Amino acid sequence: MSFAIAIDGPAAAGKGTISKAVASHFGFAHLDTGLLYRAVGKKMLTGLEPVEAAKTLTPEDLERDDLRTPEVAQAASKVAAIPEVRAALVDFQRAFARRAGGAVLDGRDIGTVICPDAEAKLYVTASAEVRAKRRFDELSAKGMDVVFETVLQDVKERDARDMNRADAPLKPAQDAVQIDTSDLSIDAAVAAAIQAIETRQG
Repeated sequence: MSFAIAIDGPAAAGKGTISKAVASHFGFAHLDTGLLYRAVGKKMLTGLEPVEAAKTLTPEDLERDDLRTPEVAQAASKVAAIPEVRAALVDFQRAFARRAGGAVLDGRDIGTVICPDAEAKLYVTASAEVRAKRRFDELSAKGMDVVFETVLQDVKERDARDMNRADAPLKPAQDAVQIDTSDLSIDAAVAAAIQAIETRQG
């Protein structure tokens, strides 16, 4: 029995936190597809050609502890705009989505491209300012010397790149339930997501 949940949205909207909580609640496997692109971006920063990096990606590449830096995030956004990179990672994601026992995938094109037939689709968003504040707090807590205005600019640039790329742009699937987390606590956002999914389970 497979049941796929597609959760899309821009950077720092809370989709990763919601996805992990949803996966735990339903006992499903979870894949942060952004990590695939971060891992490819990291390999590109070490000198590997992006398409080659995507084709040779291994599960171990996703377990590195240096995939959450701003440099890797920007590299991930750049390689994600390359159609050949996206194509190389599609099969990996689709196979995961149809694994037995249910799966939650979060990313930017899960409900629109990777799993258009997912049983439940969510689009998690928040204002750019709220998302930048979350990212700023996250990086500051790690001891990084960051400036809020720079983080906000990064968020806006990434949104523009993700939403305007020719291949699989970031947008809500037509049948996705939208959740704006700008003014929601984590618990409230997770509860809204679970309710939406349970409605689709019927």
